Amino acid sequence: MIKERGKSKERIGVVVSDKMDKTVVVKVDNMIKHAVYKKYIKRRVTYKAHDEQNACAAGDKVLIVETRPLSKDKRWRVREILEKNVIV
Repeated sequence: MIKERGKSKERIGVVVSDKMDKTVVVKVDNMIKHAVYKKYIKRRVTYKAHDEQNACAAGDKVLIVETRPLSKDKRWRVREILEKNVIV
């Protein structure tokens, strides 16, 4: 009997930098509701994601998924490019 793994996390973000080899930096924006003031606040997180074919360019909208650690900082992988060259 084979156990199924849990569903991996997915994020949609914009590529900020593609200067490294097979690695891109992806900026993900989230809207968080403040606990006291009930106002929505924009939060940004950057992830380093693995891009095997070096297909991503700065400004692309991409879907990234969580994976095993690939290096010191890389724990994400680019699954697909949703849009090419979105204005950052």
